[in-house]
Amino acid sequence: MLIRENYLSKIRGFYNSNLIKILVGIRRCGKSVILNQIIEEIRESNNVDSDHIININFEFIEYEELKDYKKLNSYIKEKIKDKKIYYIFLDEIQNVDKFEEVVNSLRASLENISIFITGSNSKMLSDELSTVLSGRYVLFNINPLSYKEYIELTNKDAYDMNNFWDYARWGGLPNRCEFTDEIYIKNYLHSVFDSIILRDIVKRLNLQDTTLFDMILEYLLDTAGREFSADNILKFLEKEYKKVSTETLYTYVDALCKALIIKKVYRYDVHGRAVLKTLNKYYVTDLGIARIKNHNPEFKNYIILENIVYNELIIKGYDVYIGKTKTGEVDFIAKKDDETKYIQVTYKLDDEKTIEREFGAFKVINDNYPKYVISLDEQDFSQDGIKHINLIDFLMDSKF
Repeated sequence: MLIRENYLSKIRGFYNSNLIKILVGIRRCGKSVILNQIIEEIRESNNVDSDHIININFEFIEYEELKDYKKLNSYIKEKIKDKKIYYIFLDEIQNVDKFEEVVNSLRASLENISIFITGSNSKMLSDELSTVLSGRYVLFNINPLSYKEYIELTNKDAYDMNNFWDYARWGGLPNRCEFTDEIYIKNYLHSVFDSIILRDIVKRLNLQDTTLFDMILEYLLDTAGREFSADNILKFLEKEYKKVSTETLYTYVDALCKALIIKKVYRYDVHGRAVLKTLNKYYVTDLGIARIKNHNPEFKNYIILENIVYNELIIKGYDVYIGKTKTGEVDFIAKKDDETKYIQVTYKLDDEKTIEREFGAFKVINDNYPKYVISLDEQDFSQDGIKHINLIDFLMDSKF
């Protein structure tokens, strides 16, 4: 089993805290596995008795009755028998209506509990949740496997390009690594996507047209790396005999974001030092989902690499923006604490025109923050204080 130390190391310091620990991520990204690893660590390191660990997975039918929030509250309180600390794990809790009230009530009424919850959509990030829990929680975003984790799980050679392109094509949902046949991988990914649409979108948001979801997502994937244009999508849909309002379009795009299938990336004005709320871009959370929902046979390699770098920066803990400059843009601005990095991503630096374009993107940026060009080239093209990094090296480097 892959120990996902990148996440455990961040959560470990909160094991005995009365803050509510929230793990949120797309379906099947490995939240339940991480939760079980936390349970094992707590059981071993704290020598905790089994009856002081309350573990409920709301995808299991035996806990169906506990989706009633009042019954859930009573069930947990009946388990608390003494003053020793109890560890409560509530997996996929978004299936419980008013779960936030249960969690807040337990936290407020019991001093000897430590609560961990997971969820698969951004109801876990909602203003309502923030209001009810009023700052009494700490949030951990869980992502599909990074390339480094994929290599560790499969025990493959990170620098074998067949392995890299397997990851680039089929993404990092852990269970898909069980399959080697392309048909089985596709079937698995389709089942994950369908469950997201049916459970997290159609059911929760009461939006019925799943075909429209497919068409909008396909368009966003096909135009990945370009600025988002509502007008262009509406024209595309009209050609496909799907005439919808701008309001409906934004509702569906927002639903895809809430289901954590895609992520919105804002632009940042390098010179004005401000986040811009227009002309944003979207990247997909998992490239396997992108592969099965994109029907363009020429799914561009540079867009795939751009998406991989974006996801990796998120995993490494950066806030990521598209950089707007006076003359154009920089692929990514990555910010963490007081650290800022400028990043260009390209497939190969195989001619002078490409080299000039990628390195030249930084010419109008006059500050001293580090600047990088990332590509699949093995040769080092670093120049003028701008560092060139091989993509595999970047993905395998935990300290970037």
